[in-house]
Amino acid sequence: MSIRDVLNCRDVLWWMVFSGLGVNFMLRVNLNLVLVATAKQSETPVVSQCGEVMNNTFIKSVNNFSLANNETEEIKQVQYSEYEQGLAIGAYYWIHWLSEIPGGVLARKYGTKMIFGVGNLLAAIFGVFLSVTMQYSLYSLIFIRVLQGLVAGVAYPATHDLTAKWIPQKERSKFVSAYMGGSVGIALTYPLSGFIIDYLGWESVFYITSVLGIIWWFLWISFVYDTPQQHPRISEKEKKYILDNLGTSVDHSNRNLAIPWSQILTSWPVWTSVLSNWGAVWGYFTLMAQAPAYFKFIHGWSVEKTGIFSGLPHFLTMFFSWIFAHMSDWLLQTERLTLTEVRKLATIVSSGLPSFLILGLAFSGCYPVLAVILIMGGIASAGAVTSGPLSNLVDLSPNYASILLGICGLVIDIAGFVSPIIVGFLTNDNQTIGQWRLIFIIAFLNMGICCLIFCIWGTAEEQSWNQYHTVSKNEEDYKISIELKPQLNNHNK
Repeated sequence: MSIRDVLNCRDVLWWMVFSGLGVNFMLRVNLNLVLVATAKQSETPVVSQCGEVMNNTFIKSVNNFSLANNETEEIKQVQYSEYEQGLAIGAYYWIHWLSEIPGGVLARKYGTKMIFGVGNLLAAIFGVFLSVTMQYSLYSLIFIRVLQGLVAGVAYPATHDLTAKWIPQKERSKFVSAYMGGSVGIALTYPLSGFIIDYLGWESVFYITSVLGIIWWFLWISFVYDTPQQHPRISEKEKKYILDNLGTSVDHSNRNLAIPWSQILTSWPVWTSVLSNWGAVWGYFTLMAQAPAYFKFIHGWSVEKTGIFSGLPHFLTMFFSWIFAHMSDWLLQTERLTLTEVRKLATIVSSGLPSFLILGLAFSGCYPVLAVILIMGGIASAGAVTSGPLSNLVDLSPNYASILLGICGLVIDIAGFVSPIIVGFLTNDNQTIGQWRLIFIIAFLNMGICCLIFCIWGTAEEQSWNQYHTVSKNEEDYKISIELKPQLNNHNK
């Protein structure tokens, strides 16, 4: 028995995409806990909303500084207020959206291997400079974060081109569960950062995560190929299986064909999918980025404890995503539900259910165990997004899947930088249960409304503009681009 019989190329691809998105999100959120650990403290002891005293000596000791009697100049340089923390966290997303659509377009032209790989590599290299800029000034820190967000933005939409070229439709939910590698990256980053801060100092968080990103890049370029036809080690059996089951809707030949922008941008099915992703991402970002601050200021937890319990739910996200993906593919293979019904079910689980859990969190008060359970449930159930809104973009158009994910990413990135700014504005010198309740209610409304829209109007049916060489007779207004006409003429001959 050869290694290919145990671990096929699609399995290797799953693991590389999984780990790549883990690295991508690790570099995205490593700053969050560092900012909490070095947060600006008041002159008097801080009392959390739930009555637990957090004196300055205890909080600042996680940075290996003894500050009870002598606050050094170095720590003063890295103390930021809640509002400044919101700016630094959100800066990653300020122009992150600019590279979302180019990431999808470039992946179609040059391949996911190059675009995803280079995006992650550059983000890791920029991450090395975070510790220096954080000590220098808030503006230099924001500048590096903006650059990180820009280069990393190409990675995520590029994955859909790879999925469309490698994965048959009835295996798609399972494969797209690899996209939850970002959740595992978050889950590892929070506790890892807590321990690194405690034993090596906060600066080491940025160096260690960047080194992990660079190591991943070397593995990526060694094991990943854009299509089954390009892979030098794939078995003929696996290659034939993939190509036979992708169907005729996927074009393998020409990456230079024009993109039907007007049909894509005016497609209601596309926008319902985008909205369903918006709702899921708003709630996810709210919990992902703000959980450390919530547990610290409301429940009075230490940074190390906050890191562990902020990261744990994201492991559950991956586990739930994997389980739900297998169930979704089984429902399709046994024809118990249609493709559209499976996508809507997954959307209800990934957005509708956590919206009510977040609403419960808003009224959980001073019960940290209840808060942990609700956050764990909300973040875990969000894992079904891979079987719903994310997979749905590939269903609508396998040939333009990376473009659709780029458009989707461009829109939902707004949630990425608006959410922390809103949190920073509402909690600036006002860390109260009432303010956090308002934050969670805003997340509830975003998730619930978007879920409802997709469940009413959403569809997973392949769109007519996905086809390169055919035009429906019923769509007289469909216009073939000038670049495509000569190829159609040659094809007809």
